[in-house]
Amino acid sequence: MEASEDPAPPPIEMAEMSEENGSAGAAPEAPVAPDPSSFSMPPAVEDEEGELPADFERLWKAAHDNPQDFTSWTDLLQYCEQESHITASRRALVAFLARYPLCYGYWKKFADLERRAGYNAKAEEVCVQGLQAIPLSVDLWIHYINLLLGTLDMNLPESPKRIRSVFEDAVVAAGLDFHSDRLWDLYVEWEKEQGNMSNAAAVLDRVLKVPTQLYNTHYEKFKEHLNSHEPKEVLSPEEYEELRTLCRQSQKAERAEQAQEEEEERPPGEEEPATPEGTDTEELMQKIREQVLVRRDKVYQDNEGEVRKRWHFEDAIKRPYFHVKSLDRLQLRAWHSYLDWEIAELNKDTKDPNQDPNQAATEGSEVTAQTHEVSEDAAVALDDHRVRILFERCLIACALYEEFWTRYIQYLEPQSVDEARAVYKRACEVHLTYKPNIHMQWATFEERHGDLTEARRVLEALEKFLPGLAVVRLRRAALERRAGHLDQSEALLQDAVAESKEKPTLHAFYSIKLARLLLKLERNPARARRVLQEALEISPDNDKLHLNLLELEVSGDPWASAEAVQECVTRALAAPLAPHTKILFSQRGLQFAEDYSNSIQSVLSVYEDHQKLLKELGGTKRGAENGDEDSEKLSKSEDGSAVAVSTQVPPTMPHVPITTPPPTMMGTDMSAQTGYGGYSSWYQQPQYGSYGYQNTWNYNQGYYPPS
Repeated sequence: MEASEDPAPPPIEMAEMSEENGSAGAAPEAPVAPDPSSFSMPPAVEDEEGELPADFERLWKAAHDNPQDFTSWTDLLQYCEQESHITASRRALVAFLARYPLCYGYWKKFADLERRAGYNAKAEEVCVQGLQAIPLSVDLWIHYINLLLGTLDMNLPESPKRIRSVFEDAVVAAGLDFHSDRLWDLYVEWEKEQGNMSNAAAVLDRVLKVPTQLYNTHYEKFKEHLNSHEPKEVLSPEEYEELRTLCRQSQKAERAEQAQEEEEERPPGEEEPATPEGTDTEELMQKIREQVLVRRDKVYQDNEGEVRKRWHFEDAIKRPYFHVKSLDRLQLRAWHSYLDWEIAELNKDTKDPNQDPNQAATEGSEVTAQTHEVSEDAAVALDDHRVRILFERCLIACALYEEFWTRYIQYLEPQSVDEARAVYKRACEVHLTYKPNIHMQWATFEERHGDLTEARRVLEALEKFLPGLAVVRLRRAALERRAGHLDQSEALLQDAVAESKEKPTLHAFYSIKLARLLLKLERNPARARRVLQEALEISPDNDKLHLNLLELEVSGDPWASAEAVQECVTRALAAPLAPHTKILFSQRGLQFAEDYSNSIQSVLSVYEDHQKLLKELGGTKRGAENGDEDSEKLSKSEDGSAVAVSTQVPPTMPHVPITTPPPTMMGTDMSAQTGYGGYSSWYQQPQYGSYGYQNTWNYNQGYYPPS
């Protein structure tokens, strides 16, 4: 941001703020989103406007009716600014920043609003809240510091201490950002204004180790600062004494050698000119400066190498600030590539394949080995710090993309569960409130780490915020079932059934879920049967309900359920189902009679009814009825696989017309078997896209976080 070739920081006018409203900064710590309730209104004054502007309520309602419409918010904010109405502006900014806290420009506008109104303390509070939400905004840090410089009494001894403390907070939070040069420069200049030349040099020393865009200008400023002042004023006392001693020893050695040469040429009887002991000549000061630059040049060269490694990654990032507009694929790929490289650098430092594990012990003393280990740990910690900063920078520009939040959480979780939880909280409660996948990942995360209470809270909040998502209700029921609370799981499904009676398809879906829980887990087929029968009264044309009721009856005692099976078949044949579906039910009833009936008369009776149905509905050809389908024809099952049909009679056997159907229906549509026995096909039905969730269960995306 500091250089002309970088995207210029957005202007502060309200009308233009909608185009560039974030910052390119980044932070080492996971920021905490501001809580709208934390904003406190300053006390009213006598001349403060009482009534809101005429169009405020209309624009306010438009923004709240569709809070995802960024334009409605900017229209509201621009109107409030035009009206110069502090109460309306304050109310609009509080609501807007609670939803879009990464828009650093509006935090600046809010602080300026309070300062112009005479509320300096409130202006500081706004800046602090903004920096909690986006601590990597170099612009916001500079705005906050300038606010303090303009409002604090610098004659008080505590004021410089406070300014210096804020500067330190700023460089810790945003100082490692590639575009943080302006912040470092401001810090150096302020220390010079205070007359603290050694502090200014110390700040320059620190930034020489930071890979920033204008890294070379910092080195030039250090040289200028060193040459403009005495080394004693610039260097720390320890370094100055060390270099002074070293340079004096070197100087003495040079003088001794020079004196020996001069003594040989000096006339006899002439004494050597005396040099006062303990005096620092200009020559000595110049030697100290040279030694200082020798040391800094090594640091500068190392830092230049780090900058070169990152330059093409930084150059590929065209929009480092937040905006609701989508990023193109090239930009998303650029962030992923940058993160891949930075993490690879960390892993390379953590495990160096060229490092001999016994090297430290064999090449040096025990103290040297310990020092080497400490330096390695410091390097790894610095690289981890840089990875986190890059993630935080990425989550400013890509705040609306789940993939980057998920990736950051995967990076943090092995190190700290609490830090990963904080990122989940920030993502779900501030930036991705309308995206259910990451909410369900959060619930799974909490359940996996043993916090069932928080997992329940997350799912309940999601269902309240996005009502009608079937997958969320199923997750809640599954959570209670895994926790051993089968009664609560059943109650959740019963509530879903009761609440969805106005939506027959959804009602049938929940009814089948509830019936299967009652049948499989509670071993209560009577209640399961009643649930399905009640659902059929609402949706008699739903073939899935008929199929699941038939499955329930077939899975029971075949001697006791024969009548119930035929009743299911009769009900399905009388229902407004498609002809081919009715034929499938008739075939299934015929197969059950063949497998379990006690008399041939009952089998023949069912078979005759099936033949009549085929004639009435124009069923499959005669060969299919007797299992003589051409072996080359394929039948498609519901999962899309082709099932080869091979029921050809061996040529050595004479053809004898059979009087009972074959035990299998391979020559017909296999969906009859997979539909009634393969329950997973229920989730593939296109009609359930109306739930607002493209994949109803979505294991890979929603339930099990990617590994």
